Amino acid sequence: CDPEVLRLIRRRSLARLRREIEPVEPTTLARFLPAWQGVDSGIVGLDRLAEVITQLEGLALPASVFERDVLPARVAGYRPQMLDELGSAGEVVWVGAGSLGRDDGRIALYRPDRLGLLLPTRSPGSDDDALGSWLYQALRAQLAERGASFHRELLAASFRAAEVAGQRRPGEREMLDALWDLVWAGEVTNDTFAPLRALRWPRRGGGRRTARPRSRSGTRMSPPEAAGRWSLVTDTLRTAAALTGAEPGGTEQRAALATTLLERYGVVTRDAVAAEGVHGGFGAVYPVYREMEERGRVRRGYFVEGLGGAQFAMTGAVDRLRSLRRDLGASRPSDPATVLLAAADPANPYGTVLAWPRDETRHQRTPARAAGAYVVLHDGELAAYLERGGKSMLTFRPFDEASCSAAVVEALRGLIADGRLKRLQIEKVDGQPIAESPFRSRLGELGFRQAYRGYVLGPA
Repeated sequence: CDPEVLRLIRRRSLARLRREIEPVEPTTLARFLPAWQGVDSGIVGLDRLAEVITQLEGLALPASVFERDVLPARVAGYRPQMLDELGSAGEVVWVGAGSLGRDDGRIALYRPDRLGLLLPTRSPGSDDDALGSWLYQALRAQLAERGASFHRELLAASFRAAEVAGQRRPGEREMLDALWDLVWAGEVTNDTFAPLRALRWPRRGGGRRTARPRSRSGTRMSPPEAAGRWSLVTDTLRTAAALTGAEPGGTEQRAALATTLLERYGVVTRDAVAAEGVHGGFGAVYPVYREMEERGRVRRGYFVEGLGGAQFAMTGAVDRLRSLRRDLGASRPSDPATVLLAAADPANPYGTVLAWPRDETRHQRTPARAAGAYVVLHDGELAAYLERGGKSMLTFRPFDEASCSAAVVEALRGLIADGRLKRLQIEKVDGQPIAESPFRSRLGELGFRQAYRGYVLGPA
């Protein structure tokens, strides 16, 4: 064999080995996360839904986003009855994790036997004082003494407590607001998902929901956001402890959290842990990952450029991440993936692990991971951000390509096709009235029609 051939083989082998340990670009992570979490996987059925819940377990997301965006993105043909079926079978419970205004708040899903391992410990604070009035105490007492209770039983308990305390009787709305305060504080939960869905129904006078059901006899029924049986989360925890045989210790909880984060993200970074608001931050799980590394269960390295040196990943995740890397200087593939995600979806790394792209020559506004907002990722790059309500859109560099803008509009059509929006009426692009936007004509070419207030996609 010619010596030059041997030298060439050696040079190429060394180059390949060096490439294997080089960090990937951040956009590669944005291609990896939706694939890792099974977005648009096309897999159907209850088994798939159970897998998704396992991967998202303990992650607090807006209740309005879970069933409208996150679960349908991962389970083909998702229907609310599927989640109800798992709930009635005792396979999943939900716990509130903070209010987001009058009609929304964050919730997290758990498997009952994992609740004690993953449920964050509540730390005493100002909320305890705010939820310390006689009405809150009356609701807690009813649930502690009688167990799971219906709305009418809680209302009657509040009336009795008012008489004892010498207070006026609370109205139904007042009692229900207090109950939901306890829900968002993580103290109370429900055995169904119906109350969470009812929060999205519009209100009418007096704070009642417009789609309120009636019985056949015409008698008045409980408000839809009060449906089902309410119970204390501590009761669910006791049931979980009975299933596992013992209450978990701090080491078990940290190990369970570390494993869950690996399953969710594949590659865990300091920013990913911070985005989830883990008590104690990255330092709480770092010793666990170090121990797992010593045992060969995870790998530590600099896998994604710009995200710090302390990155931990499953071996399979590292291989998959690097398989999605684009060679420097290589052109974009002829059919790059375009993914529409809720801005708050954990498969969207922008705004948490990755910073939002900035282009001050295009617009001054910074997107937010708000409920009701959407992002469109094109080959891992942020191409467009649709603000809540759909009337304003921010575009980013990839959108300038004709093929990308066409893919973005096609992705936005999905919001209308699956019923999340009746129609899309864009009035502003990059902070400018659409009449002044350079993309006005392109939107017209891609199926938008001009209307009085903007450009519309969907039924007239």
